Amino acid sequence: MGQEISLIQFDKSDFERFHQKLKQETSLLSRLIEQNACSAHQPVAGFEIEAWLVDESMRPSPINEYYLTTLNHPLASAELAKFNIEFNSTPTPLTNDVFSLLHEQLQTTWSAAYQHAQTLNSNVVMIGILPTLKQSDLNLNNMSNMNRYRALNEQVLHARRGRPIHIDIAGAEHLKFDHDDVMLESATTSFQLHIQLPLRIAHHFYNASIIASAPMVALCANAPFLFGKELWHESRIPLFEQAVESGGYSGASQGPIRRVSFGSDYARHSIIECFQENFDHFPVLLPVEQNAALEAFAHLRLHNGTIWRWNRPLVGFDDDGTPHIRVEHRAPAAGPSVIDSIANAAFYYGLTQNICDEIMAKGWPLPFAQAKDNFYQAARFGLDSHIIWFDGNKQRLPHLFQMELLSRAMSGLESLGVCRTDIDTYLDVIRQRITHKQNGSQWQRQYIYEHDHDFTEMTRNYLKNQNTGNPVSTWATT
Repeated sequence: MGQEISLIQFDKSDFERFHQKLKQETSLLSRLIEQNACSAHQPVAGFEIEAWLVDESMRPSPINEYYLTTLNHPLASAELAKFNIEFNSTPTPLTNDVFSLLHEQLQTTWSAAYQHAQTLNSNVVMIGILPTLKQSDLNLNNMSNMNRYRALNEQVLHARRGRPIHIDIAGAEHLKFDHDDVMLESATTSFQLHIQLPLRIAHHFYNASIIASAPMVALCANAPFLFGKELWHESRIPLFEQAVESGGYSGASQGPIRRVSFGSDYARHSIIECFQENFDHFPVLLPVEQNAALEAFAHLRLHNGTIWRWNRPLVGFDDDGTPHIRVEHRAPAAGPSVIDSIANAAFYYGLTQNICDEIMAKGWPLPFAQAKDNFYQAARFGLDSHIIWFDGNKQRLPHLFQMELLSRAMSGLESLGVCRTDIDTYLDVIRQRITHKQNGSQWQRQYIYEHDHDFTEMTRNYLKNQNTGNPVSTWATT
């Protein structure tokens, strides 16, 4: 969904033409994968991080158009709401000092973003859900002025036959309400990790990423509050799933095939299974005909951008035009700091590579249904959760991190050829977070308990801590 479109209203013929092109491109990708004609390049890492613009009162500041125009940064772009922005990295080979390089990239971008916001009497904040956000902020007047967002809103509501979006999240507290547009999606801001993969391991790594999602969502939890209510440790997960709830054919939004979901299964034989499921089960939302050759997969990529698995396969291209497969891991929240973000990336790539190697050697260590259950348990309870791991036993997540997951991540990074300094530096950030049992969610919850539910001051202190550059494990709540 990163690409702009030219239309916002469509007729039946638009859908028919798009569907035919989508069919042709899906078939072509299937043939290329079967013929091993996709890229075999070694892994390449990258990320997208979404952030908030806030005013001096820590409230959402809907100025992204002016902010981005005057910032004029090639790696910065608009998001759904006028108070959201996104920053990208440049693709970096996943080896040697990759995390030092990504750290430098993100720190440079973030410093420029922060300094520019200051000139506008504003701030930028990386956090899963802004604690000062109100439901009234999420209105169409605050939608970014882009065709793709207006069209997305119209088509999602059409698919729902005009029914309002119903939110029902039961956590520490219970929140239920209705909303009339897709702006709820903008309440959730993420740190999305990308990895370009050699074709021969793409589906194995995708499956490993599914298994790694439970420890990742707990480790990175940073969204415990929505509209003043304490919900899940990572409330982005149920909120996003419900905010764009629109299912497959026959309106099966409550069934196993949903546009925002954990997915329906592992890729059993090939990554093409995900793209085939996209074609078979999901109606086209944005039927904008692309003036491009079939080999560009423009219709397939646009359609894929309207289906939000927490682990999403993508199609891209090498510099020489050879198509490649990437996996986008969407479970982590944005924040709490630059170094935390890069440490999260290091842990994800290392753990997932290690699990991928195990899958290739021995097969899946967990049934898909268990990996899925683990994910939602971890999103709800964060570092307080228990999950079923490879030995079939229920384990406390902090214990599992200390006894197994950190060493798995280290082994995975070693097999990728990451240098010892980077491994030690960034995994130590994770180790300290587990030792102190303080991620972004835990810090926010503790602050609120100690300061009489003052969300404005909490956000101000969160931002102050974020701007020190120190990892969240060291943040005080006093």
